[in-house]
Amino acid sequence: MDFLQVGKIVNTHALQGEVKVVSNSDFKEDRFKKGSQLVIDFNGEYVDVTVATHRVHKGADLLKFKHLNSINDVEKYKGCALLVSADDLEELDENEFYYFEIIGCQVVTTDGETIGEISEILETGANDVWVVKRPGQKDALIPYIEDVVKAVDIETKQVTIQVLEGLL
Repeated sequence: MDFLQVGKIVNTHALQGEVKVVSNSDFKEDRFKKGSQLVIDFNGEYVDVTVATHRVHKGADLLKFKHLNSINDVEKYKGCALLVSADDLEELDENEFYYFEIIGCQVVTTDGETIGEISEILETGANDVWVVKRPGQKDALIPYIEDVVKAVDIETKQVTIQVLEGLL
């Protein structure tokens, strides 16, 4: 079975078994909702967990899992990856992509110039911003908007952009 990482448990929170998670999920409201099935990668052993509660506190996602009711139950999972089964992925609408599909794509201009590789996705509220690592240069921030992103080919891992003035 294939798994995708949706976050990392970075700490415990309080004494009731909550964990602080740094999310790298594109749909965390769905991923972390009550009843969601997740997997903790505990030193290569997969531990199935069910989300009991999810809340945001000071910008961090706090999760509590069913049957893990104290800090002693979750302490050992600090530093572990939080996974979801690839079978649980839903079909997306046209021009919607999962983060794992975009990260690692090569970015080229409409003129054929290679810009770099997408290394991260930032959620800004209005639109996502793709961070592009450029060899020997500062990272480029590419807004995922129609005026800039002209084509996304997941099969070839290539994104074509129109360079607007001041973008790079």
